[in-house]
This record gives sequence, C-alpha cells and structure tokens, in this order.
Amino acid sequence: MSERPVIMVVDDDQSIVELLRDFLENDQFGVVTANDADEAWKLFQEHAVHCIILDIMMPGHNGFDLCRRIRTESNVPILFLSARGEDVDKIRGLTLGGDDYIVKTASPGEIVARVKAVLRRTGTPSQSQVSQVLDYGRIKLDLTTRELFVEQTNVSLTPKEFELLRLFMEHPKQVFAYDQLLEKFWDGIGDKHTIRVHLSRLREKIELDLEQPQHLINIWGIGYRFEGGA
Repeated sequence: MSERPVIMVVDDDQSIVELLRDFLENDQFGVVTANDADEAWKLFQEHAVHCIILDIMMPGHNGFDLCRRIRTESNVPILFLSARGEDVDKIRGLTLGGDDYIVKTASPGEIVARVKAVLRRTGTPSQSQVSQVLDYGRIKLDLTTRELFVEQTNVSLTPKEFELLRLFMEHPKQVFAYDQLLEKFWDGIGDKHTIRVHLSRLREKIELDLEQPQHLINIWGIGYRFEGGA
C-alpha cells in the first residue's frame, strides 16, 4: 500500500487549522500545519507535501507571496483559502499558479472533496482506494464521489447530510450525543431540534419504515447511533 498523501494547511486562524486537520486525518491523509508563510516554507522544505491549503490573508508574508516562492521550485497543487470571494483575488491566485480557490464559508467536507479532486487531476492518488465505499447491504455511501445508494438507487444528499451520515456509518453502534453533533457540525450553535430535523430528513432517505427505523436509532435523551439494519 502506498504511503498516504500529506496535506499542508496554512492559516493564521488556529481554529480553522485544527478543524481542517481533523477532517483530513479522518480521511486518512497525513497533515502538517503552519500559522504563517515563513513557518510553512520551513515545513515545505522538510516534508514531502502533496497538496497545500493556503490562506491568503496572513500577517507578514501573505498566501500570494508564499505561492510565488513555492512555484520557483515545485508544482505541488495549491488551493487558496480566503474569507473573501472577489473575482480579482480568485484571478490573481490562479494566475500565480494556484490550482483552486475556496471561500472560507465552504464546509470542511467540501474542502476535503476539493483536495481529493485536485489530487486526482494532478495524478496524485488520494488515500488508499480500498474501502472508499461504506457498504451496509441496501445502503452504500461512496466517499470518493460523495454519493449515496439505497437499494442501488442514487439518493441525493446535501453536504451536511453527507457528513452526518458518513460519521454514523464510519462508527456503527457508537452513540453520538446531541452536544457532540452540535459541536462537530454546527460549531456548538443550535439545540436538539436542529439535529432532529436533519436526522429526520436523513431517515426519510434511508429507512424502509419511518415508524420503525432500522438504521439511524434515537437513544432517547442522549443522541443517535447507526445500525447496519436490514
């Protein structure tokens, strides 16, 4: 099995760095992180990096400066990450050699999907292609294409629904408390009703009988767990 690709995350906002690291590591990527351009350049010299998620606005040298420096000696894929969505920044980033441009309002799951896409385009394999489909008989979740199949029928999912279902299917029988789910997917903002609404919509897409669900099981007063079911 080939060594897993290493993704470098560069952002002066440590909370963003930690969130992306968690999602990338959960997808079996190796991750190195930096909070400014100088630290990132040093790490880039020390590690075999396969892709860089690079914040544009940072103290000192910005993301554009670091991109120029990296491009003097490497064609490693660079995904610019910005709080702004102006076309001028996007054009500038791509002109300097960036491979993609992502606004920070994108979900972590969407960013990971963009990383996988750019790795495929550049011929760098993402994590091992083994076990990229979570298969529970009548329910199959393809992690590469982000598609859900229920009894071989392709069922559409919102990005949030995909990430929720993925978490449950990757950890069968594990109970996830309401507070855990709120913190992971809604930054701690919301209440039990928020989760119930989303899980109710998921149940409508995967359960045979909504009155007697076999997959997403509510543990009253605590949270939910996933069962393989029938």
